Amino acid sequence: MRQPPAAGAGLALALLSAVTFATSGTFARSLIDAGWSAEAVVIARVGIAALILMVPAMLVLRGRWPVLRRNLTSIGVFGLLGVAVAQACFFNAVRYLPVGVALLLEYLGIVLVVGWTWLVQGQRPRRLTVAGSVAAVVGLVFVLDLTGAGRLDVVGVLWGLGAAVGLAGYFVLAGRVDPALPSMVMASGGMAAGAGVLLLLGLTGALPLRATFDTVQFAGAQTSWLVPIVGLTLVAAVVAYLAGIAAVRVLGSRLASFVGLTEVMFAVLIAWLVLGELPTIVQLLGGLLIVAGVALVRLDELRKPVQPARAEVTEPALR
Repeated sequence: MRQPPAAGAGLALALLSAVTFATSGTFARSLIDAGWSAEAVVIARVGIAALILMVPAMLVLRGRWPVLRRNLTSIGVFGLLGVAVAQACFFNAVRYLPVGVALLLEYLGIVLVVGWTWLVQGQRPRRLTVAGSVAAVVGLVFVLDLTGAGRLDVVGVLWGLGAAVGLAGYFVLAGRVDPALPSMVMASGGMAAGAGVLLLLGLTGALPLRATFDTVQFAGAQTSWLVPIVGLTLVAAVVAYLAGIAAVRVLGSRLASFVGLTEVMFAVLIAWLVLGELPTIVQLLGGLLIVAGVALVRLDELRKPVQPARAEVTEPALR
């Protein structure tokens, strides 16, 4: 008798996670337009979020330090690829592309995972996954809209595809996480590692680190730079991730990640309302194909038998 209310609460949490994750590109755009480098935006977002999540992460560990020690390398690689690369590339893509288009390109990372598991692990995809992958690739052609009047910036497209590689790495690494490592610890540690790597590269001059502390343009009005920073860290990171964790616990990782596909729809809607950005009709058609393709891949995953050791290790994506 309690299952329907629990499922409803899980669905609400998954949608809350998708909505709050979807705000990241819009918040970041206001800072980037004001002169912030994408790398500085990522450091601020995941660095502050990591500090906020550190306390609950330590409480979840409850003295199980050996688990943390034996997973330090995995957390570091996860932070480098799944956090630093994915987010830095996505926010750089936002410099040149509409937020919705940049996110659609990043979501192609789920299709890249299909290719990875086939070529590297020898797991031949089933027909539904192949159909979804083909739909997503066709959708990419429409999103690029190469014959349209308003062509996309090639640099932005490359950054978006780089974000797809980072997201693919995220899912591959998340699928190999030690089941004994709490997801909260993985999140906090990964974000701390990603922020640390970007900060180190920035201090050595390898990456641009620029930040301004004047007013920024957000939602058609001048406001303090703290507004998008708070939005990025509390709304688009802490609330989004905690809601995602709670949704996974109620719905399971596969179903929760399936519901998370609505993030693309919410991102387009938020960018339209706040920034006035709206993709062309052709790009919207391509976006629908990409989302449909990714949904087919996810649907095929839902049909696979769940392995107990790895059933709930997939985290909400850290975007």
